[in-house]
Amino acid sequence: MSTAFYNKFERHSNGVGLKGHSTHYCAGCGHGIVHKYLSEAISELGIQDDTVMVSPVGCSVFAYYYFDTGNTQAAHGRAPAVAIGHKLANPKAMVISYQGDGDLASIGLAETIAVAQLGSPLTVIFINNAIYGMTGGQMAPTTLMGQTTSTSPDGRKQINGQPIKMAEQIAQLDGPIYVERVALFSPAERNKARKAIKKALQLQKEGRGYAFVEVLAECPTHLKITPDKSEKWVKENMVPIFPLGVKKDVDVEPWWDIKEPIFDSEKILGLIGGTTEKTERFCKEFPSHIHPADISLKLAGSGGDGAQTAAILVTTAGINEGFDGTHIPAYGPESRGGTSYADVHIAKTEVLNPASPLPHILIAYNAPSLAKFGSSVTNNGFILFDNSVAKEFEPADSSIKVIGVPFAEIAADLGKMVVKNIVSLGALAAATNIFPRETFLATIKQALKDKASLMPLNEQAFDRGYKAAKDCMQTKGY
Repeated sequence: MSTAFYNKFERHSNGVGLKGHSTHYCAGCGHGIVHKYLSEAISELGIQDDTVMVSPVGCSVFAYYYFDTGNTQAAHGRAPAVAIGHKLANPKAMVISYQGDGDLASIGLAETIAVAQLGSPLTVIFINNAIYGMTGGQMAPTTLMGQTTSTSPDGRKQINGQPIKMAEQIAQLDGPIYVERVALFSPAERNKARKAIKKALQLQKEGRGYAFVEVLAECPTHLKITPDKSEKWVKENMVPIFPLGVKKDVDVEPWWDIKEPIFDSEKILGLIGGTTEKTERFCKEFPSHIHPADISLKLAGSGGDGAQTAAILVTTAGINEGFDGTHIPAYGPESRGGTSYADVHIAKTEVLNPASPLPHILIAYNAPSLAKFGSSVTNNGFILFDNSVAKEFEPADSSIKVIGVPFAEIAADLGKMVVKNIVSLGALAAATNIFPRETFLATIKQALKDKASLMPLNEQAFDRGYKAAKDCMQTKGY
């Protein structure tokens, strides 16, 4: 029978001899059987060239050595998220998320539920062997009550909670259309498993919806019994807790006919407010007086202060001047009053690390941000802060310039508090000479292309911040 396996498996001895045709699974392990059924179904349905296997950390991690399909290895528990990414990026792909119980039902439970509820045509194969197989035989979410493992040597007890029944959980959601639990301990049950796996793929091929097949599988190694006895153990111990059969089977019409994502750079830039037009450049050279090759900034404030918008404008200004720029937002738990921040880098050629733990420039929009990040600024750096809401700050080193500008007070005087971040950009330009005034104003104008009437106010805010920073620096003798 034709299958979707490679002709030989390079994992063992470079594919030489018998090992080139055997998997790494332990004798009696259920993974190998399920691999066989999956491979046969992929071949029978003629979907091999369209299939993407997603295998995360666990016993199935080396699936890419065996399946001659597209393959992606996901982080532990994240296979459903990776799978939906594949499906949306290429709607015609046949995507299989192949996961174990420690992966799918534990660290990946949130992703599992979220993706199942979406209902997009995906095939999830869930191997339930009641144990963390690869990592040492620890208790899994599906470990039975009383079952001994390396982390429950006296057996799973009530304090550990009951084993989770994933098929029943998934079947309760509105998104999935087909959910079945099967087993491998007899020829009859294996035949049911083969049919269930093929049906789950068929439903995806037809664009009908999400299918979930849970397979009760043997793990003789961690049960510490022979393969034949492990089959009996599954039948006598697992089936009463995890009843076999179809849990959900809804007949729906094919509906999956979404368009492929846009990959055209000009269209994407238009969607996000960017432009392919050449921007005028005003910098004669990279602002190496701050750093020879890579300038790091941190802009921090509470929600509503505009730190993130200002960070985007600084990054865009750098890119417009032909430099590399990155912006990484970090939102704290506070919507008001605390501190969230953005890390920005402007590099002469390429940003190698987008984080700014030790910034050359800090712009603080509130007192908590100044207190939290003020001491992290590097020597010969700059601290710009809103002195209408924060008191004067003593830097860690006398080489650091501290410039207080009343961002909020100036914005209030102009009648629009939302422009206090633009005030801060004027102060940034005056204090650091990172970019010319024209660079910032051109970038702000670019951002306001659909709100041109706001440009005069923003220009006023910028100039007021610029002047206030110059006045402060003159007073301090900088």
